Amino acid sequence: MITIGPYRLTGHAFLAPMAGVTDLPFRRLCRRLGAALAAGEMLSADARLWDTAESRRRRDHSGEPGPRVVQIAGGDPAMMADAARRNADAGAEIIDINMGCPARKVCNKEAGSALLRDEALVAAILEATVRAVEVPVTLKIRTGWHPDSRNGVRIARLAEAAGIRALAVHGRTRACRFEGEAEYSTIAAIKRAVSIPVIANGDIDSAGKALRVLAETGADGVMIGRAAQGRPWIFREIEAALAGGPLSPPPGAAEARDIMLAHLRDLYDFYGPTAGVRIARKHIGWYCRERPQAQAFRQSVMQVESAEGQLARVREYFDALAALPAAAAA
Repeated sequence: MITIGPYRLTGHAFLAPMAGVTDLPFRRLCRRLGAALAAGEMLSADARLWDTAESRRRRDHSGEPGPRVVQIAGGDPAMMADAARRNADAGAEIIDINMGCPARKVCNKEAGSALLRDEALVAAILEATVRAVEVPVTLKIRTGWHPDSRNGVRIARLAEAAGIRALAVHGRTRACRFEGEAEYSTIAAIKRAVSIPVIANGDIDSAGKALRVLAETGADGVMIGRAAQGRPWIFREIEAALAGGPLSPPPGAAEARDIMLAHLRDLYDFYGPTAGVRIARKHIGWYCRERPQAQAFRQSVMQVESAEGQLARVREYFDALAALPAAAAA
């Protein structure tokens, strides 16, 4: 069982924070389907940027099962400490620090994975943030800045010394972005170097892959990002496999339909019907990819402007799949 501060988690599969994806409806869905923890979308440490509709939604954790995780990013120790304090005062139960995002707009502001080049600054940020709050602070990193400079082990030791309570490691450097295959040997070395929980991240797209990565790295858990898009049930599949059961098949068309319809309704409630329909389109695309006639369905449903019409098209498509023989509908 993974323990982060006072929290004993019931599982070992975490949802990775993803901008534009891991909003409140998606986090709640993934938690219902077995995710042990789900961090919110990355929030700038600059509180001056929080007074926007987007930032307010990112800080909304209403109805979310605990522990509630807020991820912050920034390159100034004092600003990071202040952001952590403000979020903890607002109800965050775990503060997660992002030093793993490879996006240029984040790295250009000396935040995210750009910080891995400056180990002294990393230490200052971690120490200031941990001192600022009473809630546990966790950290997400990559294996380093560049394949020629994998300093993940040194960063992990700095993190443990600063009081970080758990560490998620993506098995790529910042320079690799999301290209090529993730490597897990650095994650294994990090796990051997520290005593805090280590969560392996990168290219884990099935229960079988999760088992292999855990065996290869010795990590305490896995973090799932892109593989959860359109497949939020991956968390329960991983937990079932970790419990020693057989690798379970994905849900049939009828169950996938019901999960999807509930998700869409939650999006409409959260964003309002107009914005909810627009945001739902990418999720619909993810849910139906690799299913029969998916391209024609996507082209059709993307033209629908109303929530009622979107729900009806989705229901019709998945009802038709449910009527097919199981092999044809998979």
